[in-house]
Amino acid sequence: MNGIDSADMGPWLSPDDLEFVRRKAPLVYVDIVPIRTDAKGNLVAVGMMLNGTDSGIMRAFPSGRVLYHERLRDALVRHIEKDLGPMALPQMPARTVPFTVGEYFPTPGEGWHDPRHHAVSLAFIIPMQGECNPGSDSLEFTWFTPGEARTATLQAELSEAHASLLRQALAALGHC
Repeated sequence: MNGIDSADMGPWLSPDDLEFVRRKAPLVYVDIVPIRTDAKGNLVAVGMMLNGTDSGIMRAFPSGRVLYHERLRDALVRHIEKDLGPMALPQMPARTVPFTVGEYFPTPGEGWHDPRHHAVSLAFIIPMQGECNPGSDSLEFTWFTPGEARTATLQAELSEAHASLLRQALAALGHC
C-alpha cells in the first residue's frame, strides 16, 4: 500500500499515551474537500458526509490523522478510502500542496475548536471520479452544487472548522 510498517497502521499509541501526546504536542491531520468537475475543470459539486456526533448530526469532510512515517499522499488516499469507499477514485494531483492550513485548539475562541487537542490540519481539494459510499461512521454522502454549498443553511450543518474550509475551498475554486 504505502510502505508503512503494519505495526504503525493500528493504534499507534495506547489511549493513555495518545492522551499524553495530545496534551503536549500538536498532531498533523488532513482535511479533504471532495469535488466533482466537468470536462473543462469547472466545479460542479462539493461532497459532504452526514455523521452522527456527540453534538448531534452534522455534515463533515473526510479527515484524519497522518500516521508516523506516512506520506501525505498516502494519508489522503487512506482517509478517502476509509470515509468514501474504495470506489471514490480520487484524482490525486501530481503535487500534494494544501489549499489552506488550519489549526484546531482545545481552548474555545482561539481558532477552530477540538476539545481533544491542538492539531494542525493540511486541507486539500480532491476531485472524485467514482462512486462515493460512506464508511460505517457516516449516515450518508451527498453532492451539493456550488450554489447549495454557499447557503447559510447548509453551512450551519457543518462544524465551524469545516464551514470555514468549505468557504475557503469555494473561494479557491472561484465560487465566492
